[in-house]
Amino acid sequence: MQPSLKQLALAGVVLATLTACGGSNNSNSLLPLPAPTASNPPAPAPAPALAVPGTVDVKLIAFNDLHGNLEPPKLTISAPAKGGGTVAVPAGGAAYMASAIAALKEKNPNNAVVSAGDMIGASPLVSALFLDESTIEAVNAMKIDFNAVGNHEFDKGQTELLRMKNGGCAKNTALEPCRVNKNFPGANFGFLSANTVKTDGNTLFPATGMKSFTKDGATVKVAFIGMTLKGTPNIVTPAGVAGLSFKDEADTANALIPQLKAQGADAVVVVIHEGGTTTVGYNDKSCTGLSGDILPILNKLDAAVDVVISGHTHRSYVCDYGKTNPAKPFLLTSAGQYGTLLTDINLTIDTRTRKVTAKAADNVIVQGEGYTSGATTYAVTDQYPVFGKNQQVAALISQYLTIAGPLVQRVVGQLTATATRTQTSSRESVMGNLIADAQLAATKAADKGAAQIAFMNPGGVRADLAPASDGSVTYGQIFAVQPFGNSLVVKTMTGAQIRAVLEQQFNSGANTTAAPRVLLPSAGFTYTYNLAQPAGSRITNMALNGTAMADATSYRVTMNSFLATGGDNFTVFNQGTNTLGGDQDVDALEAYIKAGSPLAPPATDRITNATPP
Repeated sequence: MQPSLKQLALAGVVLATLTACGGSNNSNSLLPLPAPTASNPPAPAPAPALAVPGTVDVKLIAFNDLHGNLEPPKLTISAPAKGGGTVAVPAGGAAYMASAIAALKEKNPNNAVVSAGDMIGASPLVSALFLDESTIEAVNAMKIDFNAVGNHEFDKGQTELLRMKNGGCAKNTALEPCRVNKNFPGANFGFLSANTVKTDGNTLFPATGMKSFTKDGATVKVAFIGMTLKGTPNIVTPAGVAGLSFKDEADTANALIPQLKAQGADAVVVVIHEGGTTTVGYNDKSCTGLSGDILPILNKLDAAVDVVISGHTHRSYVCDYGKTNPAKPFLLTSAGQYGTLLTDINLTIDTRTRKVTAKAADNVIVQGEGYTSGATTYAVTDQYPVFGKNQQVAALISQYLTIAGPLVQRVVGQLTATATRTQTSSRESVMGNLIADAQLAATKAADKGAAQIAFMNPGGVRADLAPASDGSVTYGQIFAVQPFGNSLVVKTMTGAQIRAVLEQQFNSGANTTAAPRVLLPSAGFTYTYNLAQPAGSRITNMALNGTAMADATSYRVTMNSFLATGGDNFTVFNQGTNTLGGDQDVDALEAYIKAGSPLAPPATDRITNATPP
């Protein structure tokens, strides 16, 4: 039964006296008062009633794929200029990002801040060198609510990921934990992953989060479903996700929605580490050219979902998906990468129908400071807001940089030219070949594995290696190239197994002829591929140092620990025998550059693409 006008009036007086009115992030339930009886004396003239609003506005602030970019990443956003054309706006930096989040929060006290995954992993040195503890601490200071776990959160395995959430200094990797903060606290925000399930049937992290918002006596609830892309086992070290299964994203979310509605959810937000791409600008609402792996998920999702906050593709977009599929009227967003953008999402929730009646979003550029790249300077522009530094976050980053500084700046050797990760027509890259050569050199000795061939996965090559004017390269640069902290592994494999691994470049899991993942080989190993041939017959002319390789002959092959357990769908590597562990990958690269200085980057002539045009 609805309370009478008299009850509402009395309730308004009590509520105004006890709690004051206005927005609040807390749940303030209004207790019903007893109905008056005939023996009650006449009530005094009612005071002005506290009108329960018909709607409550809620602000969501979202980011994704931060990847530990605490310092400004020296990137610009191409944004519309006031006089026409575009302007390059320098963006990013965690201290500026924290201020931008605070500025958006000030516009509506009823807010929630969420991350759509890959907050950590594949990070620059100031984060990766410290096992991403610095990033967790910086985000703690931003006071966010939830992070939907991405694939890169699993780079160092689920045990280390649990430490990121729960804190402590247990040593789960080759790197030492807690080198700066001896009492690493872990995350003060929720990790969510509804579709990451353990063998006992429970999720590794909570599936959902709920947040209540109150305005003038009316309370609404927003539910968040966190999701890791189901393809995670194919793109992280298999050992790190052993015992976990990654369920279908849409099926998982759809099964949770009735439960969330039963718990009073008025709006449902899916925060998912999967995404798409568009062919328009960072804040263009037309969403022209939307494509990618997020689409089949959207088309299966229950229409009760109001917003899908996505990531993984490092692209930025704001899409009314209902224009693409009228049966699925979702608001779809993504904030690009590296903290360069925040998505400002505004929902209006009707307090009677308990439904979202309006929703809109904008991608906001996190502009903080300019930078110089080569001969070009990108200055801040007054055409877009400029955010100041959050001093708490800035001080935290400075503390970690001070400790990392001597290591970052240490010169490891010289290169005669830049080694890029740009792919050639054969899908080789100079940087990938250089890494393979370094790993072969590190494992060639008999006591190191007696390696004859080395392979590097292209996804592990994270940056170009550009020498300074005197040819020097620093440890910080090579760490940026290989930030994962993988170790080297040598295995015995037959020629037939090596051929089978190379066939998996084009026909294994997400590795297809349309989207091949071509391994980078060490010097002396050559082969040809032809994508026009049927699966299993695409690899020919395999040779080692000019001699044709025989299927039955055994060879010693080096790979990193990610590939060694079948990473990137190269499961045949699991068949190797006589395994011997080796050095850290970044140490091998450092030793190779130092020994060869000044080192000329290698040619890209090891693979021949014989596919007809």
